[in-house]
Amino acid sequence: MAPKVLVVLTSYSFIESANAPTGWYLPEFAHPYDVLAEKGIEIITASPKGGVAPLDPGSVERFKEDPSSVNFKATKSALWENTAPISSFLGKSSEYAALFYPGGHGPMFDLVSDKDSIALIAEFVSAGKPVAAVCHGPIVFANVKRADGKGLLEGKEATGFTNEEEELAAMTKHMPFLLEDKLREVGAVFRKAEKPYDAFVLVQDGGKLITGQNPASAKGVGEEIVKAIGV
Repeated sequence: MAPKVLVVLTSYSFIESANAPTGWYLPEFAHPYDVLAEKGIEIITASPKGGVAPLDPGSVERFKEDPSSVNFKATKSALWENTAPISSFLGKSSEYAALFYPGGHGPMFDLVSDKDSIALIAEFVSAGKPVAAVCHGPIVFANVKRADGKGLLEGKEATGFTNEEEELAAMTKHMPFLLEDKLREVGAVFRKAEKPYDAFVLVQDGGKLITGQNPASAKGVGEEIVKAIGV
């Protein structure tokens, strides 16, 4: 039976202060999907609200020359148009090989504080299952506690979309907080690539905690999930 990976997408679709749509970021799901699907891994999707998880239209435009993203959008829409509520997966970590969170700005507004998501991550961690996230995705780990009460990221090397990258994206003033600042605040040892937007992936806990910095890191996160699963 093929291993299953649970992918959690944001339900947040519009940033009022920017007067702009948002959501999850196309290549950050498309690139890992290609890696996982090639290994025969089944992908199941969830979101806080269930139903359609909003795809950031800006990511569609920026990656319109990227074959992986174009093909994924054209052929896999059922994955994000028919998500199940995160709550429906609680207590079922034994059925999945890993948990993965793509980024996009959406998670900064909903998944960071979503009680079901926080409980789901804690459950996977407690079960010894790999948890992974890329770009703004790692913000979902900020409020998660381990069984001993310590923060999941406390003392762990982690990465995600940097303050410099947020500034270059002209989105700093529209964020509720900055991801890099928040991860440092909760005790993470924040690491990043030498240059903004370069690929950078960190693996901790023997493959059980995987973070990627930005869209360019998404494929590498997928590859580390495959290694962690052992397929």
